[in-house]
This record gives sequence, C-alpha cells and structure tokens, in this order.
Amino acid sequence: MNWIDDVVFDADGLVPAIAQDWQSGRILMVAWMTREALAETAETGRAVYWSRSRKRLWRKGEESGNTQRVCSLRLDCDGDVILLTVEQQGGVACHTGRESCFFRELTGDAPAQQWQITDEVLKDPESMYK
Repeated sequence: MNWIDDVVFDADGLVPAIAQDWQSGRILMVAWMTREALAETAETGRAVYWSRSRKRLWRKGEESGNTQRVCSLRLDCDGDVILLTVEQQGGVACHTGRESCFFRELTGDAPAQQWQITDEVLKDPESMYK
C-alpha cells in the first residue's frame, strides 16, 4: 500500500492543508491539495497546492517568489487534514503581503466585536504579482 492511500480526500478529490512555520509554530495559511499536489510536495520538498479559483496546481511562490520549503508532512488522526511545517522563503505567505493569512483578530465585547488587523504588510502585493 502506498502512503498516499492513507489520506482521505473529499468528494472533489481535495484535502485541507495547513502550512505552519517550522520555527515559530505560527499558522501561515490553509490551502487545498489534490493527490497530485501532495505527491509532488513529498517528492520535491516544495509546497504545491490546488488552486480552486484557477482549477490547477499552484506551486506556492510561482508568481510571488515566496516559496515554501517543506520540513515535514503530517497527517491527522482521521486522515483528512495535512499539516506541513515549512520554511517560508521571503517571509510572506499571504497574498496581502503579510507573514500569515491569519492577520485579523476578533476584539471587543459583544455586541461591539470587530475584526482588528494585527499584522503589518511586509511586502507590497503589487510588487509580488505582475
């Protein structure tokens, strides 16, 4: 049996993939992987995802230059979530130019709660995507 057969893909052939910084432990982003994306990631050591909007493989950083070198791949207990620990090249994982896609935090007391931006833009998105 092949290791990839242990992964439970959904009806669309996708599995959620969480990218976590290998040093800080910070969650950088969540994306999707197909069987092909996961196999290429394991083979090359570079994060490859499935772009649902483009409907094709997305080799992280192919446009922005902000690639992810994979340090480890883990599978959760149910076999339906992948965790990648990565070394984020360029320090930016988010298309908004921030380190992490999780840059908004819910603050305040109900009913006046709101999302507050907690992370600064490190790189102008216009300079990353041409």
